[in-house]
Amino acid sequence: MNLLNVDLNLLKVLHALVEERNVTRAGKRIGRSQPAMSNALNRLRAMFDDPLLVRGAGGLQLTPRAEALKDPVAAILDNIEDCLITNVEFDPATARGLYRIAAPDYISLPVMPKLTAHLARLAPDMDLHVITEDRELALAALDANRTDIALGNFTETKKSVRHEYLFDEDFVCLFRKGHPALKGNLTLDALLDYPHLLVSASGERAGIFDDILARVGAKRRIAVSVSHFLLAPYLLEESDMAGVFTRQVSAMLRRSFKLVEKKIPIELASFEASMAWHHRSDRDPAMTWLRARIKQLFAEHKPPT
Repeated sequence: MNLLNVDLNLLKVLHALVEERNVTRAGKRIGRSQPAMSNALNRLRAMFDDPLLVRGAGGLQLTPRAEALKDPVAAILDNIEDCLITNVEFDPATARGLYRIAAPDYISLPVMPKLTAHLARLAPDMDLHVITEDRELALAALDANRTDIALGNFTETKKSVRHEYLFDEDFVCLFRKGHPALKGNLTLDALLDYPHLLVSASGERAGIFDDILARVGAKRRIAVSVSHFLLAPYLLEESDMAGVFTRQVSAMLRRSFKLVEKKIPIELASFEASMAWHHRSDRDPAMTWLRARIKQLFAEHKPPT
């Protein structure tokens, strides 16, 4: 293959196709119509003398040749991007584009409203797409380029992922006003006597607190599990369920609902919340600016008491 005859724009198409495995989605990602993508795929097949993507169970599947090209093509595009964006000045006031953030509710609920207000003042044409994901799915979305920034508790990441500390978080108990558990000191046995409400973005019927209980030989009854915090305060207000949530989420919910916070009756270590991103966006001026704003907002954020 003669490099002089290679259209480097086709590599961008190939990168989108092997990641999305769908011609329409790949076209939307890079701003090309479906006919243009189909034409580019035909040219790629001729260039590499290989079908690259073939129909199979569940949609398009990569051929061995396409699998072998996946990482090298991504590296080539990353290197080209690094060369082009070096020393480029970034002006948030004129910046445009969609920026994707994956985060669980316990992080996005306290700070995301402030971030959107911040962008409205400083970068009015920067749009956000906030995805509710737990830790593993958020990291997978980063790796697959379905999100730009992931927020969560990241203790281990791939070498291709960078992460930075944001804040420490701990757990508290949350009850409706007048709940019988509020009379006197709250013991672990008393807490476990009541049914519990679980908020789990992953859809699992267990959370971090259940892992902690298992280590001390205890277990709670999950009466209701939901995938986000929208229903949580209403369910707590109308029942004798207990909620074990992070302190910042508790503070947010108590501002608008008749709920009471109690110290959790078990010794728990705090855990770190971090921000993660793929190395491909390390030097991107817009992403660097956005990450700095997120870090600043978390540093300035003081949960209400």
